[in-house]
Amino acid sequence: MTDQHAVVVARRPGRALSAQDGLASLLAAYHVQTQAEKGEAVAGVDGLPDRYRSEIADPQAAFVDDVVLLAMSGDTAVGCLVVTAPVDGRTEVKRLWTDPAFRGLGVASSLVSTALVHAAESGLSAVRLSVWKWRTGAIALYERLGFTATESWDARDQLVCMERAV
Repeated sequence: MTDQHAVVVARRPGRALSAQDGLASLLAAYHVQTQAEKGEAVAGVDGLPDRYRSEIADPQAAFVDDVVLLAMSGDTAVGCLVVTAPVDGRTEVKRLWTDPAFRGLGVASSLVSTALVHAAESGLSAVRLSVWKWRTGAIALYERLGFTATESWDARDQLVCMERAV
C-alpha cells in the first residue's frame, strides 16, 4: 500500500520549468493569500500587482537564474520554494507555499531543508529570507531550522528578515 500523501522534493533550474509543472497554480495561491493577509484582498490573479502576475504567467522567465524546489505528490505539485541565484556568497529563499491539503505533513520543512542542502552543495555561506511578521507558523519553522532574525535589508513594513549560516 502506498501513502497517498508521500511527497518528494525535486530541484529544477528556473530555465527548465514548464507550464505543466504546477508551479504557476502554487504561486497564484501564494500571492492571492498574501494580498489578503496584507489587507488588500483580490478576487483572483488578475487583481494582483504586475510583478506577481508576471511570476504566475511565466515562472520560467521570472526565475530563470534561480532554482525552484517543487514538492510533488505523484504528478501533482503540492509545495514550492524558490532559491535565488547567489550574491556575495549567500542565497535567498522565497515563495514558500504548501497546498493547504498537505500542510502538517512536513512539506515546508522538506523544502527549506532541501534549500539548505542545495546552498551547502553550492559552496554558499548563508541563506536568508524575509517573512511577514503575521506568519508566525513560518517564523517558528524557520527558527526550528536554525534561522535567526537579522537587520532588515527590505524597507517594507512588517517584514522579518532572517538568516542562517550553512
